Amino acid sequence: MFSSLLEAARNSPFRGPLANAQCEPALPASDTQGMAASAVVESCEFASPKYFALCGLGGVLSCGITHTAVVPLDLVKCRLQVDPDKYRNVVNGFRVSVREEGMRGLAKGWAPTFIGYSLQGLCKFGFYEVFKVGYSGLLDEETAYVYRTFVYLAASATAEFIADIALSPLEAAKVRIQTMPGFATTLREAWPKMVQHEGYGTFYKGLVPLWGRQIPYTMMKFACFEKTLELLYRYVVPKPRDQCTKGEQLVVTFAAGYIAGVFCAIVSHPADTVVSKLNQDKTATVGSIIGKLGMAGVWKGLGPRIVMIGTLTALQWFIYDAVKVWLRMPRPPPPEMPESMRLRLEAEEAAKSK
Repeated sequence: MFSSLLEAARNSPFRGPLANAQCEPALPASDTQGMAASAVVESCEFASPKYFALCGLGGVLSCGITHTAVVPLDLVKCRLQVDPDKYRNVVNGFRVSVREEGMRGLAKGWAPTFIGYSLQGLCKFGFYEVFKVGYSGLLDEETAYVYRTFVYLAASATAEFIADIALSPLEAAKVRIQTMPGFATTLREAWPKMVQHEGYGTFYKGLVPLWGRQIPYTMMKFACFEKTLELLYRYVVPKPRDQCTKGEQLVVTFAAGYIAGVFCAIVSHPADTVVSKLNQDKTATVGSIIGKLGMAGVWKGLGPRIVMIGTLTALQWFIYDAVKVWLRMPRPPPPEMPESMRLRLEAEEAAKSK
């Protein structure tokens, strides 16, 4: 499997000039002072098994850390969705939660959040890189470049489909802990109760709505990020990427991630509301929830979710890219037009002008 992926990677427009490190003659110090992003010996080959494994590790750190860091906001957001009469807005939600459970109560659900989203990040980022290389390898170089957005969409959707199977049981436990007073306060307490009273099937009751929330979210997250990164380097950043320091590159990564996160929150919010209600009420169905809440109700909590997901997505991309820098992994730049395509278009333009 990986040998075919390596071959695909060699012909992929996503590999970029940094895919394979080439030894170059040492340049005088005066010539290298302006080259901020200096060459380093890479720890693995692009699209190798080690590369994909390290991408998965980057996903664990980026998703596990960031989602756990915003547990208090996530807790209030979930309570706004399932009980809008009691928790009228974000500020009121925090006030009521602290008054009833104290400051420690804001950390409820941190364990299933950390474990669940670490597993999700492993699959999401790891498999995205696998499928991006694999799907582009099914196309010729020019087609893969022209339709690269569709490659991003297909790769991210496939990766998220797998990732949500890992996330679903922990997400169900998290929502129970956060939105059902008296049910449980820890994962160790919630898990056996759910198994005893409802069986293991309860952990996957919300899987289909979770796919409905997470797959559009992830498709937007990756495709929007990749395209925004291209546009920022093309029109906003005043110098080429290879002349930027790694710190400057990470700032651009953060900015592209935040822009992508805003769109992610909007496209996935109705499904997020349905998932929260399904995991809170074991008798509810998707139809009954939508019928009860109405179109306006499924958008409850969008404001805090935009803040949460925008910040979260930006930090995830920042951490993921920083891990690549730290581990000296290949970091290909945004794809460029293949030389054959550029020459062909130039020839066609010259023929038209005659």
